[in-house]
Amino acid sequence: MTVDQQVNDAPTVVPRRRSRRDEILEIAVGLFAARGYHGVSMDDIGSAAGVTGPALYHHFAGKEAMLVAALVPVSEGLLDGGRRRTAENPGNPRGTLESLIDFHVDFALANPAVIALHLHELDRLPQEPRRQIRRLQRLYVEEWVSVLTALHPTLSAGEARVLAHAAFGLMNSTPFLGGEVDRQRRAALLRAATIAALSGDPDS
Repeated sequence: MTVDQQVNDAPTVVPRRRSRRDEILEIAVGLFAARGYHGVSMDDIGSAAGVTGPALYHHFAGKEAMLVAALVPVSEGLLDGGRRRTAENPGNPRGTLESLIDFHVDFALANPAVIALHLHELDRLPQEPRRQIRRLQRLYVEEWVSVLTALHPTLSAGEARVLAHAAFGLMNSTPFLGGEVDRQRRAALLRAATIAALSGDPDS
């Protein structure tokens, strides 16, 4: 079989079409991030989404359900993505660190409203989903800790967590960045700053 035949015979990957539920959730997240959880009603969300009454509740039981739907999958996706990147570069902590940074910077630039929601509204969640999110976050941090302690053998795990959280603070600044710098340049600046913060000698 020729290369051309292999290409032609390869299955076509069709991007998943966004559902109406996805669209409503995105609108709700944007409103929550802009006005605060208590500043937004279900009527506000329905009006912005062009959905009223029973049709809106067909997708979500209420605002609390929207928060859960917005924040839990994000935490799951970060952990899955972090694990994939640490598995891709065994024995190469510097390369793994750069891959993790690229991954998180891309996420932060694509999801500033979700980051703002997490920063300000996580405590609105019921106990169980909040506990689930906290657990997923801790596991994601540990992926970074394992890389940082491999890159800097003199670091304790606790010290590596300090650096990891500091890096998240830097990368997760996207909700507060203006639009005067284009996205590609913002990505380059965030990436370079985070690499500089984490790859140098922490004791120097």
